[in-house]
Amino acid sequence: MPRKAQTWDDYDTAVDQIILAPTDSDFLDQLIPVLKDAAASSRTATLVQSLSQYAQEREGEIERIGLTKHEEFLGSVNQLQKVREGTVILTAEILDLNQSIQASTEKLAEQKQALVNTRGVRQNITDVSDALKESLKILHAVNNAHDLIRKKKYYGALKSLEDLQNEHLVPIIQNKYATQYKLADLIQKSIPASQKTISEAVMTDLNTWLYRIRETSQFLGEVAFFHTKQRQDRQRKRVEQNEYLNHFKLNSAIELVIDESNEYDVLDNDEVQVDFTPLHEALHIHEALGQLDKFRADYSGTRRQQKELLLPSSINLLSEDEDSSLSALLEGIAGFAIIEKATMQRAPQLRSTVDIDELWDSMCQTSIRLITRSLSEVNNAEVLLKIKLVVALFIQTMEGWGYSVSMLNGLQLTLFHKYAELLKRRFSEDFQEIVSTDDYMPMAINTLEEYDKVLNVSWITQDKTPEELIFPCVLPFSQMYPLCCIDIRNFVNQFYFFSDDHFQYLNVIDETLRKSLDELLTERVCQSLVERLSSQYLGQIVQILINLEHFETACQELEQLLIRARSSTSAGGPVTLTATEQFRNNKKTAEKRIFELVNSKIDDLVDTSDYDWAAPTKPNEPSNYMQTLTHYLSNIMNSTLLGLPREIKELIYFDALSHAANKILALPLSQDVKTINPNGVTAIALDVQYLTEFVASLDNAFMLEQNIDELQQTVALMQSDNHDEFFDISTRNKKYGRVDALNGPILLEKLTQTVDNPSRTAAPLANFGSRFGLR
Repeated sequence: MPRKAQTWDDYDTAVDQIILAPTDSDFLDQLIPVLKDAAASSRTATLVQSLSQYAQEREGEIERIGLTKHEEFLGSVNQLQKVREGTVILTAEILDLNQSIQASTEKLAEQKQALVNTRGVRQNITDVSDALKESLKILHAVNNAHDLIRKKKYYGALKSLEDLQNEHLVPIIQNKYATQYKLADLIQKSIPASQKTISEAVMTDLNTWLYRIRETSQFLGEVAFFHTKQRQDRQRKRVEQNEYLNHFKLNSAIELVIDESNEYDVLDNDEVQVDFTPLHEALHIHEALGQLDKFRADYSGTRRQQKELLLPSSINLLSEDEDSSLSALLEGIAGFAIIEKATMQRAPQLRSTVDIDELWDSMCQTSIRLITRSLSEVNNAEVLLKIKLVVALFIQTMEGWGYSVSMLNGLQLTLFHKYAELLKRRFSEDFQEIVSTDDYMPMAINTLEEYDKVLNVSWITQDKTPEELIFPCVLPFSQMYPLCCIDIRNFVNQFYFFSDDHFQYLNVIDETLRKSLDELLTERVCQSLVERLSSQYLGQIVQILINLEHFETACQELEQLLIRARSSTSAGGPVTLTATEQFRNNKKTAEKRIFELVNSKIDDLVDTSDYDWAAPTKPNEPSNYMQTLTHYLSNIMNSTLLGLPREIKELIYFDALSHAANKILALPLSQDVKTINPNGVTAIALDVQYLTEFVASLDNAFMLEQNIDELQQTVALMQSDNHDEFFDISTRNKKYGRVDALNGPILLEKLTQTVDNPSRTAAPLANFGSRFGLR
């Protein structure tokens, strides 16, 4: 049964089947029935219109494909142009063929041959279309990579280029006969340049980031310092509530655990935020490019350069300018070091502990050198204390970040020695001024409030309670003593101010304080007082002695105070001040000076005695010098020496009476005195009796009378009618035991029996004198 011819309502489907025929024979098999149908139904125009429409659609598609920006695609466009021209020709041929078929079926064979020829053109169109599709995929991937670069999605761009290579370029390049080989090869050669572009763009962003964090470093350090200061305040409050916590310093495990509820991220807070995304992106990019070592070296070099820019060539410790102050320097270093530590924590493959420690040590050494060099400009202890507090805050902040602070602790030791030197210099001047401007008079107190103030600052032992005192009253020491006590306490307190807020060398403070305090008390107080002992004013010497007595007590109390105040790291045992012994020894010097002045006055008074040893008449009252002498001794005891301790006053009295007795006894023994008549003996006897009565009226007379026993017995011997008793050992020991064995005969030889013949001597005495070897 013959096959029924297929009819077509719409030639669009027929054209698609004709064009998509896999072989030339199939192409003709599809084309012939369509031509016949068109001729039979007079729809040839419709067929031609469908073919034209198909050609226009392909032409439009080719134009869309040709809109790419890449010059490499121009060759493909030229090929498409040729195809289009061929399509036009093919259309004309099809029209001619259709006319030929309509005109004569005999020409069908010729038309069929023409259609066979056009099959090659159709295959070319298919090949070009496939090539265009593959090229478009490649170009789309390239464009996508460049778009990602422009959007700063560098890692995505790098992955896009890698995918382009693996999925498209490599397979095409491996096949040298592939249509897209030249395009793929060209793009493959441009990939290193694209990778370099990505690398440079990443480094540009990273450099911008590095510049920003460099500008942020000081503010970051300031925030870190503020956070540390808050921790210090919280720890102080805890210590106030529980003294046991005083054993745990800032950054200790206990403190960190207790403070966990106050977590604070220095790198991400309301004041400052440090985004490490550019760094991570640059790290990933260079790692993907296989340039990690180069990137690590470049980054390390950049950070070293930034470190050098951070550190100035000099620093002014006295400057109040925020940009050039010590705080600005240390805040900048702290911020820089915190960034480094955070970088190592986030990217350990980029920054090692060795790199960071090297930078840290370099910054510490430079800052220490700058600070040490500028210390010579600082002459105020309070300013130096502020410097120490800033350094301590810096140390505690960086210690919390795991940095070694041993060098900075050494800097604190340098600061302390300078601080101790300044304190010692200042207090030395204060002590010198106090000692030199003192009035050396007992200190007058007018009110109970004044007394309480003096009592609070001084080391005083009082027999009476404040309630028992009657104001106004007088304290034994002069005003220099409480003033010095105030300075001593301030000196101790200001020394230990340095130990607050982190100081590792507390034992150095203890020992330096002891030495400095010892030197101040010895050289500026004790030595200055001793120098003033050359004064001829007895009242001043007595006041110096009283002050020395109180300073000795103060030193003893101060030794106990230093024991209580010293740190647990110091060696145990007692604290001994050389000044204590110095004050004690120089009390003896002051006592001797008082003895000298009193005895000198006694010498002056006795030297005015002017006895008339050969007086024609008996005196009926004591000599003026003796009355003046006793009045003087009574006066100094009741006024000048009143403030002295009882034992010292008794000692002075004891020595003064002994000296007076010896001085009086030396009067008749003088070689200028040749003879002494009974009236002369009576005169000296009256004076001795007056002196004896004076001594008897004194407190502790029993002991003081021993000093004039020799004088009394010598005068009694001179008054005795039986001088032979002196030469009888048993009698002499009973009545004249204190009389010198040599002085007795000398005086007896000078005695005369009558007033009229002062040159006459008793005959028996010559024999007695010869017994004792006297001539």
